[in-house]
Amino acid sequence: MNYLSDNKKYTIGEFSRKFNLPTSTLRYYETEGLIKPQRFPNGRRYYTTEDVSWLKFLNHLKGTGMSVKDLKQYIIWREQGDRTIPQRLELLKTTKNDFLNEFSEIQHHLQILNDKINWYEAKEAGISSEDEAFADYLQKLGHHE
Repeated sequence: MNYLSDNKKYTIGEFSRKFNLPTSTLRYYETEGLIKPQRFPNGRRYYTTEDVSWLKFLNHLKGTGMSVKDLKQYIIWREQGDRTIPQRLELLKTTKNDFLNEFSEIQHHLQILNDKINWYEAKEAGISSEDEAFADYLQKLGHHE
C-alpha cells in the first residue's frame, strides 16, 4: 500500500467537491490559465495534490480581493522564476494594502451595525430616551456614521 498521497489523482468532479466549486468554475479557471490540470490518456482532466495546494493558495489570494487579471500576472511572473520575485512581492504588498483598506472599511460597517443594534436594544430596554436620534447616540459614543 502506498502511504504517500502525492500520487492522488482527482477527477474534475472530485476536485470540485473538495473545494465546493462548480465544475464550470474550474473550467473557467483553466481557460483563464489559473489552473492547469493534467489529462488522462482519454483526454479527461485530473488534478493532483500539487493542484490542491495551488488552488488553496489561489483561493486565499482571491479572498483578499485580488483580481483575475492580477492572479494571471502573478502566475506569469511565477512561471518566469526567481528573477520576478520583486514584481511578485510588489503585487502581493499592493494586494495586502488594498485588502487592509477594505478590511478597515468592513470593520467600520460592522461597528455601525453593532451600534445600531445596541441603540435599538437600549431603546427597547428603556435605557435610552425614545427621542434620542441615532446620530446623537453615535456622537455620544465618539463614533461617526
